[in-house]
This record gives sequence, C-alpha cells and structure tokens, in this order.
Amino acid sequence: MQTDITGRLLISCPDRPGIVAGVSQFLYASGANILDASQHSTDPKEGLFFMRMSFQLENPSFTKEQLEKDFQAKVAAPRQMEWRIDYTDRRKQMVIMVSRYDHCLMELLWRWRSGELPVDIPLVISNHLELKQFVEDFGIPFHYLPVDAGNKALQEQEAIKLIRRANADFIVLARYMQILSPGFVSVFPGRIINIHHSFLPAFAGANPYRNAYNRGVKLIGATAHYVTDDLDEGPIIDQDVARVSHKHEVTDLIMLGRDIERQVLTRAVIAHIDDRVIIHGNKTIVF
Repeated sequence: MQTDITGRLLISCPDRPGIVAGVSQFLYASGANILDASQHSTDPKEGLFFMRMSFQLENPSFTKEQLEKDFQAKVAAPRQMEWRIDYTDRRKQMVIMVSRYDHCLMELLWRWRSGELPVDIPLVISNHLELKQFVEDFGIPFHYLPVDAGNKALQEQEAIKLIRRANADFIVLARYMQILSPGFVSVFPGRIINIHHSFLPAFAGANPYRNAYNRGVKLIGATAHYVTDDLDEGPIIDQDVARVSHKHEVTDLIMLGRDIERQVLTRAVIAHIDDRVIIHGNKTIVF
C-alpha cells in the first residue's frame, strides 16, 4: 500500500564517488520511491557535495523514525554528512513580523489564502497597530509589541515566547523595521528570512529609493536573505532587478521597488517551504 507522505532529504558533505548511489540504494531498500533529485559539487575548488532528493514512502510499516535512524548509521555517518529530512504530512508554521509597510505582508497573506503557500500562519507580530485589522480579517491573531529604546530587549523576549509557543518553523520579516539583536537571531539560526530594498549592501537606510534617485541609478532591486548578526549580510536566497531611467520619479521607483520586493520575498519563502535551500557558510545553494 502506497502512502501519501513525501520526504525531502537535504545533504551536504565532503565530495567523493558513490554518494548518489549510496543514498539511492538505501531509499530503494527502505521501500521509498525517488521522485526528484538535484545535486551540486564544488569539486575541485572546495570538494563539497550538496543534494536535495524527494521521495515517497511506499512501505507504511517503515516509520520515519526508523528510516532516519538507519540512514544516519548506514549512509550519513560513514560519509560525514550533515542532513535533514522534512515531510509533507506536516505543514510548516510561519510567523510574520511587520511594521507599517503592508505590501509584502499582503502578498504573503493573499498567496496563503489562495493555497499557494502551503503553511500555517499562527500569528503576526508588529511594533505598530496600523495593520491589525487587515491581519485579523484573515483570521490570524495579531500581536502588538511596540518597541522603543527602553523596552526593546523585553519585547524581543516576549516575541520569542510567542514564536516558541506557536512551534514556529521559521519567521518572515515582511518589512519589519527593527534591527533584531544577536540574542534573538541566535534562537532561530537559519530560520529568519528578511527582504531588503536593494541589491545588498547598496542604499541602506530609511529612504533607499530617494537615495537611489539622487544617484541616478539605472537598476533598482531587492534581496531576500537569511538574517545573521551582521546587518543585511546574511546568506542570500533570491534577488531581482528592474531597469529605470532618468524619466522615473521617486514615486515610480517606490512602486517598482515594492513590486520587486513582493516577488523576491515570495520566491524566497516558497524555496524555504519546499526545502530547496541549503546554507553553506554565508552562501546558499538553492535547488
């Protein structure tokens, strides 16, 4: 009897002959049917191997726990693998943090409601109240945590409690205009996705499109990346650009820029949901 559970296996390890064969043979012996496989090797420069393989469990008597225990012993340990398997029978829990700008939040919620984002959204956290009604109209709890210089550490701890209580798998900063402390970031390593309004690190600050306009740029862009302690320097997941000219005003740049931000953030979130991203140092491999 075939099951409906699909597993997504992500692997990184030293490159050597026989890795694909070893993984494939193990899955076959475990009664799994391979649906898709992608791999990338940095050899000979670094000698590292990365792979994403999706498979369907066709033997209902073979539990996920037994599969992972055997994989570690028979395949991963001998090959010094870092690996994980996520399964489609459990929807990821995505928490959104946002301030006043609504365009990225709206895009995520619209796509979630239409079924394009196969996640649950247990809550939205904001340091402003402007978007409360909009979020609650989607039936999602909204938590208002105002932040100032005197209470930032306390409010971050409250946010961590809320996120942990929701058993969140990852967090999306949909234009959350606060710098997260190293203490906050360390609780969710590789699990916080941010959207930045430029090709990093250009035009940082409060008025990026005004700064870009003043420089007479010919391209504007957006970058989605994982958050690290180094501000806007985390591993990049997705980027895009649009061409502009001297004919474009600041308002045109803002409109075009917000469109790019929505698209780039959505693609990054989908890649994360689909387990297509492996973080390697300060870079990503996106299958």
